[in-house]
Amino acid sequence: MIAVHLENRRVEVRNVRRPQRPPGFALMRLLCAGICNTDLELQRGYYGFSGTPGHEFAAEVVAADDANLLGRRVVGEINLACRKCEWCRRGLGRHCPSRTVLGIDRHPGAFREFLTLPEVNLHVVPDYIGDETAVFVEPLAAACEILDQANIPENADVAVLGDGKLGLLVAQVLNAHRLAVHLYGRHQEKLHIAGRAGVQTALARKKLPSAAYDWVVDATGSPDGLRQAIQMTRPRGTVFMKSTVHGGVRIDTAPVIVNEIHLVGSRCGRFEPALNLLQSGKVNVADMISESMPLSQARRAFGLAAQRGILKVLLRPP
Repeated sequence: MIAVHLENRRVEVRNVRRPQRPPGFALMRLLCAGICNTDLELQRGYYGFSGTPGHEFAAEVVAADDANLLGRRVVGEINLACRKCEWCRRGLGRHCPSRTVLGIDRHPGAFREFLTLPEVNLHVVPDYIGDETAVFVEPLAAACEILDQANIPENADVAVLGDGKLGLLVAQVLNAHRLAVHLYGRHQEKLHIAGRAGVQTALARKKLPSAAYDWVVDATGSPDGLRQAIQMTRPRGTVFMKSTVHGGVRIDTAPVIVNEIHLVGSRCGRFEPALNLLQSGKVNVADMISESMPLSQARRAFGLAAQRGILKVLLRPP
């Protein structure tokens, strides 16, 4: 089978052996996968990564201990927890200190023809959700995580910085939950995607508002995004940090301390709310697909995904 390999900033496609299926794991045949900003950061050196990336996927189960999974289309939570430690017993396996992470940390990712994950990580995809739509479950779950981390009052004004893939999902998720979302971005065509869902949008070419919001989400993917988000936040407001950036991020801590601003790291989320949102049709992901390409053209796909103005690039097996 073929698999994508990242090492020293290079993207290669290699012939490798089909993975072995440990007990309790499912062997899956890839149907579709998506390149996200984290994959691009891994290419740039984030986590000192070397191996097969990819954590947004839809796949068909071809072997499993649970016979009910055979032949089913699934998506999978990306954290492989020990399920024994204190964090796992508290239901926080995403923070298990000995976890591995699909396509990010010590578990080969989804950019290959066949992959494995624990069966407990899998969620069956309903028939009415297509493969390309199902790829968005993982990043959509990350967007939904914000609502699990804070009790934001209905109709509250929320600013989202960044009109990339995650910013568009976050804006649509918060809008679907009756919040007054203001999305700031640099690409009018991207802002139109959120605008069609009812989100208020603004080009961020001029000076951004200062101390205007109690709730701000940084989804810029930029080292400067957190500074901008803090500047837009009122005293005792909250900033949700969604950007993963290779290298250090410099900020002036004085306004954080003086204004008593809460900084909340936010990453993976539960899959159930994401699947429910896709079923409801309240989130538009179809317009976020820029291109679909075969795994064999992964190098070109990564190059395209890194270009300005491009949203989701999908990879498909042969």
